[in-house]
Amino acid sequence: MSFLYLSKLLPLFFYPLGLASVSLIIALFTLWKRPKIAAIAISLSLSLLLVCSNGWVSKNLVRSLEWQNIPLKEIPQAEAIIVLGGATKSAIWPRTAPDLSESGDRVIYAAQLYRQKKAPIIILSGGRINWRGSGFAESADMANILTSLGIPADAIIQESESLNTYQNAVNVKQILASRNIKKVLLVTSAMHTPRAIKIFQRQGIDVIPAPTDFLISQAEIQELASTPKAAILNLLPDANNLNQFTTALKEYIGSFVYSLRGWL
Repeated sequence: MSFLYLSKLLPLFFYPLGLASVSLIIALFTLWKRPKIAAIAISLSLSLLLVCSNGWVSKNLVRSLEWQNIPLKEIPQAEAIIVLGGATKSAIWPRTAPDLSESGDRVIYAAQLYRQKKAPIIILSGGRINWRGSGFAESADMANILTSLGIPADAIIQESESLNTYQNAVNVKQILASRNIKKVLLVTSAMHTPRAIKIFQRQGIDVIPAPTDFLISQAEIQELASTPKAAILNLLPDANNLNQFTTALKEYIGSFVYSLRGWL
């Protein structure tokens, strides 16, 4: 559990916004007595925010992850569809039912694959980290939404203990072994797919990537330089670009840390 807390909290200070904030705090305390250090800290903060929030950098960083696993024209048959958590918000007031988050495409895509008869069961993997608010496990929330979409409850298996991708793979492996399931479709966000595939393969699972929730399309990359005006506008700071850059950076940091621990 200590690793979980550290892995979620420590990187906050290395992401652009966190690092810029730390630099500005340093500048605040050194402004009067050490103005040169303050100037360097302010310059670092400004550079971080300007570089990481422009479209050229953020979109290409996201693309470097998302386009590693382009969806197949024809999704092959499998024995199960695995859906990783991170796609829902629990039914806590004023919500009357679980909501889909930005990554909610995972749940919808899983339902579509099931209706296309790509696999007879859906395995939902995801718990709920307690410091992020009370509520049901993510697997329960996803099951609630799937059944509301008409997916039969007896086709859904919930794994509600996992708190990160490594635990997803380890816990799902036990379910697959108990049912003698060999080949699975892995549904998660496109940006998360490269890391997730390696982790599941490390557990000896025959996994077929089924990415969804693509943030960057070919048209968005082409728009970067479509006109001089677009090229200039994409250099300007944008909060959405900063968020996308941070999410992509999180994946790269996650892959580095997981590889150090031998998880991928």
